[in-house]
Amino acid sequence: MSYSFEYIDIILLAMIAGFIFLRLRGILGKKTGYEEDISTSFPHDFQPKKAEKKVDINSFDDAQKKEFLKGANIAYETIITNFSKGNLKDIKNLLNKKVYDEFNDAIKERDSKGYTSDTTFIGINSSNIKDHEQKNNFLEVTVDFVSEIISSIKDKEKKVISGDPDKIKKVYDTWKFQKDVTTNNPNWLLIDTQV
Repeated sequence: MSYSFEYIDIILLAMIAGFIFLRLRGILGKKTGYEEDISTSFPHDFQPKKAEKKVDINSFDDAQKKEFLKGANIAYETIITNFSKGNLKDIKNLLNKKVYDEFNDAIKERDSKGYTSDTTFIGINSSNIKDHEQKNNFLEVTVDFVSEIISSIKDKEKKVISGDPDKIKKVYDTWKFQKDVTTNNPNWLLIDTQV
């Protein structure tokens, strides 16, 4: 008799576990294998209309701006930290050719002098869309970032030649991102940086 109760307990527990699994799957969804990482793309919801493959700049509404800024904040931190490490490989798909070449030249010059860069990203205080416009088939969005960073450059003898490894600095950056609105590619590229 006790064996039958054990089987009933096991069956009940299995049913409860199955129910919980299905509920979680319904709430959280499932991984499809098509998820993208910020290191390879900078997506957001602003997609062209399929029929005409053209986007009216006025359709870039508040909800889309908010979603865009979420991605822009992640891209900003990712680009700064990888540039500091001299690692352009992980952010190549976030940069257009001009910016990539500028970053690459700066890293080569730093390396040739034997300098090392040490950056700790503290956080973003604010990010605001300064401007957005459509130029032919490209949507360009300019963002003002205010962030806090600890940054220093050291020479071969580990002597600090710029920055301060013990002080948090407030940084003001203006970056411009661009997206081709005639494609379904969700990637945005950094096309300009101003300090």
